[in-house]
Amino acid sequence: MEMNAHYTSFVAVGDSFTEGMSDGLPDGSYRGWADLLAARLAARTPGFRYANLAVRGKLIGQIADDQAGPAAAMGADLVTMVGGLNDVLRPTCDVAQVCERFSAAAAVLARGGGQLVLMRSPGRQGPVLERFRPRMEELYAHIDAVAARHGALVVDLYASRALADPRMWADDRLHLNAEGHRRVAEAVWQTLGFGAENDWDAPLPPAVAPGWRARRSADARFAREHLVPWISRRLTGRSSGDGRPAKRPALLPYDG
Repeated sequence: MEMNAHYTSFVAVGDSFTEGMSDGLPDGSYRGWADLLAARLAARTPGFRYANLAVRGKLIGQIADDQAGPAAAMGADLVTMVGGLNDVLRPTCDVAQVCERFSAAAAVLARGGGQLVLMRSPGRQGPVLERFRPRMEELYAHIDAVAARHGALVVDLYASRALADPRMWADDRLHLNAEGHRRVAEAVWQTLGFGAENDWDAPLPPAVAPGWRARRSADARFAREHLVPWISRRLTGRSSGDGRPAKRPALLPYDG
């Protein structure tokens, strides 16, 4: 239903999902759903301002400590937060503590006065997800409760069958590809009450199953290029976002 909401500014906080990995641009940077959403909102409102404080690899405690306060201080009339998934996908995790830090971050953002949007992040099909599904669902139930407390909107990407399709995911099997991000932008757009441009959850055409050799080659490449480096970072306490600045640290006019 069209709500005719008028947003003049948007700030996004979170991790790699909101930074835009792996919707790559020719210059090596990432675009992602938040940039796509900002572009559509800017097309409706001259002088529209946008900030994106997201940094890949950040845990919910870092989002709460480093991003929530600055984002709230910007006074944007639209704020999105996605976080906690990096925590629950770690080998050990205190889900109750993750939920507590998520609540704290949401409370700070809600005090900023803008429309708060939270998400139940999508999950890729496969055996790895099954191990972490109970943690994810505990976090997502908490997100629903937090949203009800603050009058926030929730975009339920976790229930999407289309976004669970492996073809929506990049080679690292952790981040959405360009089509996945485009669909997330459309899902948020519709949740905000704007008219649908398309069915963001429409299933892809039936897939042609790759042969055994192609699957083994893809698995080996994934392990070499993505899985082994990820495990190494976990074992050494490093993060892909260490030392990396926010994507768009200031609330400035959107310039495409």
